[in-house]
Amino acid sequence: MRSRNLLESFNFAIQGVVHTLRTQRNMKIHGLTGILVMIFAAVLNVSRMELIALFLVVGLVITAELFNTSIEAVVNLVTKDYHPIAAVAKNVAAGAVLVAAVVAVFVGYLVFIDELAALDGAILRSDFPPRYLVPVALAAITATIIAIKAAGGHEEYLRGGMPSGHTAIAFGLATAIWFTTQGVTTILGFLIAILVGQSRIENQVHSFWEVVAGALIGIAITVFFFQIRIGVWG
Repeated sequence: MRSRNLLESFNFAIQGVVHTLRTQRNMKIHGLTGILVMIFAAVLNVSRMELIALFLVVGLVITAELFNTSIEAVVNLVTKDYHPIAAVAKNVAAGAVLVAAVVAVFVGYLVFIDELAALDGAILRSDFPPRYLVPVALAAITATIIAIKAAGGHEEYLRGGMPSGHTAIAFGLATAIWFTTQGVTTILGFLIAILVGQSRIENQVHSFWEVVAGALIGIAITVFFFQIRIGVWG
């Protein structure tokens, strides 16, 4: 199916990710592991470069699983019977996932081993930059919105449906600004977030309650990650 615009292309791509999450047990495991890794990264002594490495390897594993699922679907479309070449295609695709997973394990080991080996208060840094939590919180918000829409059977992940993803991200960013800055910047952040929610309602993309739900999700998830930091380092 050929997409008519960029928004539709993104929606098709998200449908592919959701389909893989729904149908592939390994993808569920990879997704849950990725979430746990990001929570560990928010709690333990992780530098910016270590955080970048974790994002890359988590993304590598998930991407490999997506390609694996795609190749399996194409092979199954061509033939349902056993064929040695079809077996090679599936085995090589599965091998790519295995290699990516092994690399991710080694990277995770190198990042976390020193902290986990000395699991006490000394491993927690009071000067952990809160700005590192922003991409983690945004990734969690995006994943939550897609999961809720997928569970509700809504297939337009970037337009309409409960809850509003744009509003959730806007309020998540505003909440992050609240934790990281002071004064008028925080007020401006929430005003912009409110304008985003209002625009979704005025354009009849979302209802009032869908926007409210998105705002609450964005705020709650961002507060969760920043409260981890405050509770641990405070």
